[in-house]
Amino acid sequence: MKRTLIVVDMQNDFINGALGTKEAQGIVENVKAKIKEYQKRGDEIIFTRDTHGEDYLETSEGRGLPVVHCILGTHGWQIADGLEVPDCTYIDKPTFGWTNWNQLDLEEVEIIGLCTDICVVSNALILKAAFPDVRLTVDASCCAGVTPETHKAALETMKMCQIQVIGES
Repeated sequence: MKRTLIVVDMQNDFINGALGTKEAQGIVENVKAKIKEYQKRGDEIIFTRDTHGEDYLETSEGRGLPVVHCILGTHGWQIADGLEVPDCTYIDKPTFGWTNWNQLDLEEVEIIGLCTDICVVSNALILKAAFPDVRLTVDASCCAGVTPETHKAALETMKMCQIQVIGES
């Protein structure tokens, strides 16, 4: 069975930049280990990148979250050092969830990354809707939310939508 790891928005701005948190910094080593596990098996790895233009504050999202972040080509937009691997796929998404997952051939999917309560849950729910019969797992030990409370709430939401959540402490 083809396995795919989706690494959501492990970008500098979400780890130690404009929207960084200690919780995000705290999962980096877990994320590295998970990526290496998939890479060692030769499984597919997809990175999403939150991607905005210079006009971010003028967008609908920017008006709701007025913190400039993940501007295309900046250091904050880049995947954190040590996480990238050769021969992976990058998806630049302009908002929380990428709506074109149904264009891919997915059989078994695991999702990790940032932020559990915004982009991880958005992409997980889009994937569940697009692929209702695909085994979909989220590793909580490789995710962090805006706050610990909203991280837990997002995990509960995903469980209620029949997404398997592993790695909870």
